[in-house]
Amino acid sequence: MKKCKTIGESEEMKKVGSKIFTTVYPGCESFVGNDDKYFRCMAHSIVITLNHQTGTAKMGNPRDPTTVVDPKLRVKTISHLRVVDASVMPNIPGGNTNVPTMMVAEKGSDIIKEDIRCEADNDLHSFFIE
Repeated sequence: MKKCKTIGESEEMKKVGSKIFTTVYPGCESFVGNDDKYFRCMAHSIVITLNHQTGTAKMGNPRDPTTVVDPKLRVKTISHLRVVDASVMPNIPGGNTNVPTMMVAEKGSDIIKEDIRCEADNDLHSFFIE
Protein backbone atom coordinates (compact mmCIF):
# COMPACT_ATOMS: atom_id res chain seq x y z
CA MET A 1 0.00 0.00 0.00
CA LYS A 2 2.91 2.28 0.73
CA LYS A 3 4.37 1.54 -2.70
CA CYS A 4 1.01 2.35 -4.33
CA LYS A 5 0.92 5.63 -2.41
CA THR A 6 4.47 6.45 -3.55
CA ILE A 7 3.59 5.71 -7.17
CA GLY A 8 0.35 7.69 -6.90
CA GLU A 9 2.19 10.72 -5.52
CA SER A 10 5.02 10.56 -8.08
CA GLU A 11 5.73 13.37 -10.53
CA GLU A 12 4.83 11.07 -13.42
CA MET A 13 1.34 10.49 -12.01
CA LYS A 14 0.89 14.20 -11.27
CA LYS A 15 1.67 14.96 -14.93
CA VAL A 16 -1.34 12.89 -16.02
CA GLY A 17 -3.62 14.43 -13.37
CA SER A 18 -3.68 11.52 -10.94
CA LYS A 19 -4.77 12.29 -7.38
CA ILE A 20 -4.74 10.10 -4.29
CA PHE A 21 -8.17 9.17 -2.93
CA THR A 22 -7.97 10.46 0.65
CA THR A 23 -10.96 9.09 2.54
CA VAL A 24 -10.17 8.43 6.19
CA TYR A 25 -11.55 5.02 7.12
CA PRO A 26 -13.72 4.84 10.26
CA GLY A 27 -11.79 3.61 13.26
CA CYS A 28 -8.43 4.56 11.74
CA GLU A 29 -8.59 8.32 12.31
CA SER A 30 -6.01 8.26 15.10
CA PHE A 31 -3.41 6.74 12.76
CA VAL A 32 -3.55 9.40 10.01
CA GLY A 33 0.01 10.58 9.41
CA ASN A 34 1.58 7.26 10.41
CA ASP A 35 1.39 5.22 7.21
CA ASP A 36 2.39 1.90 8.77
CA LYS A 37 -0.25 2.01 11.49
CA TYR A 38 -2.88 3.62 9.26
CA PHE A 39 -2.49 1.08 6.45
CA ARG A 40 -2.55 -1.79 8.94
CA CYS A 41 -5.75 -0.42 10.49
CA MET A 42 -7.29 0.23 7.08
CA ALA A 43 -6.47 -3.27 5.83
CA HIS A 44 -8.20 -4.77 8.87
CA SER A 45 -11.16 -2.40 8.60
CA ILE A 46 -12.05 -2.86 4.95
CA VAL A 47 -11.71 -6.62 4.51
CA ILE A 48 -14.97 -7.69 2.90
CA THR A 49 -16.31 -10.49 0.80
CA LEU A 50 -18.47 -9.90 -2.21
CA ASN A 51 -19.34 -13.42 -3.28
CA HIS A 52 -17.66 -15.78 -0.84
CA GLN A 53 -19.92 -15.65 2.17
CA THR A 54 -18.72 -17.21 5.41
CA GLY A 55 -19.88 -17.51 8.98
CA THR A 56 -23.59 -17.98 8.29
CA ALA A 57 -23.86 -21.15 10.39
CA LYS A 58 -22.09 -20.44 13.67
CA MET A 59 -20.18 -23.39 15.09
CA GLY A 60 -19.68 -23.81 18.81
CA ASN A 61 -20.80 -25.31 22.07
CA PRO A 62 -24.01 -27.33 21.58
CA ARG A 63 -25.45 -25.62 24.69
CA ASP A 64 -24.92 -22.15 23.20
CA PRO A 65 -28.30 -21.07 21.80
CA THR A 66 -26.60 -18.87 19.17
CA THR A 67 -24.79 -21.76 17.46
CA VAL A 68 -26.12 -23.67 14.46
CA VAL A 69 -23.61 -26.53 14.37
CA ASP A 70 -21.57 -28.30 17.03
CA PRO A 71 -17.78 -28.84 16.82
CA LYS A 72 -18.42 -32.05 14.84
CA LEU A 73 -20.25 -29.96 12.22
CA ARG A 74 -23.63 -31.52 13.08
CA VAL A 75 -26.65 -29.25 12.70
CA LYS A 76 -28.34 -28.89 16.07
CA THR A 77 -31.88 -30.28 16.31
CA ILE A 78 -31.66 -32.05 12.91
CA SER A 79 -30.39 -35.63 12.91
CA HIS A 80 -27.97 -36.87 10.25
CA LEU A 81 -27.24 -33.43 8.79
CA ARG A 82 -23.89 -31.63 8.82
CA VAL A 83 -22.64 -28.35 7.43
CA VAL A 84 -19.25 -28.84 5.80
CA ASP A 85 -18.53 -25.58 4.00
CA ALA A 86 -17.54 -21.95 4.53
CA SER A 87 -20.68 -21.34 6.58
CA VAL A 88 -18.94 -22.61 9.71
CA MET A 89 -15.89 -20.34 9.41
CA PRO A 90 -15.88 -17.94 12.38
CA ASN A 91 -13.81 -15.32 10.55
CA ILE A 92 -13.60 -14.21 6.94
CA PRO A 93 -10.28 -15.36 5.44
CA GLY A 94 -8.09 -12.58 4.08
CA GLY A 95 -8.09 -14.16 0.63
CA ASN A 96 -10.20 -16.40 -1.52
CA THR A 97 -12.28 -18.90 0.46
CA ASN A 98 -11.75 -21.90 -1.85
CA VAL A 99 -8.79 -23.49 -0.05
CA PRO A 100 -10.09 -22.85 3.49
CA THR A 101 -13.41 -24.39 2.40
CA MET A 102 -11.56 -27.45 1.11
CA MET A 103 -9.83 -27.68 4.49
CA VAL A 104 -13.20 -27.58 6.29
CA ALA A 105 -14.48 -30.30 3.93
CA GLU A 106 -11.41 -32.49 4.52
CA LYS A 107 -11.77 -32.12 8.28
CA GLY A 108 -15.50 -32.80 7.95
CA SER A 109 -14.82 -36.01 6.03
CA ASP A 110 -12.33 -37.08 8.73
CA ILE A 111 -14.94 -36.41 11.43
CA ILE A 112 -17.60 -38.38 9.55
CA LYS A 113 -15.23 -41.34 8.97
CA GLU A 114 -14.31 -41.28 12.66
CA ASP A 115 -17.96 -41.16 13.71
CA ILE A 116 -18.94 -44.12 11.54
CA ARG A 117 -15.72 -45.92 12.44
CA CYS A 118 -14.60 -46.11 8.83
CA GLU A 119 -11.31 -47.99 8.60
CA ALA A 120 -10.75 -47.21 4.93
CA ASP A 121 -8.36 -44.50 3.92
CA ASN A 122 -10.15 -44.00 0.61
CA ASP A 123 -7.47 -46.08 -1.11
CA LEU A 124 -9.52 -47.33 -4.06
CA HIS A 125 -6.48 -49.04 -5.57
CA SER A 126 -6.16 -51.50 -2.68
CA PHE A 127 -9.95 -51.91 -2.58
CA PHE A 128 -10.03 -53.21 -6.15
CA ILE A 129 -6.82 -55.25 -5.96
CA GLU A 130 -7.75 -57.32 -2.90
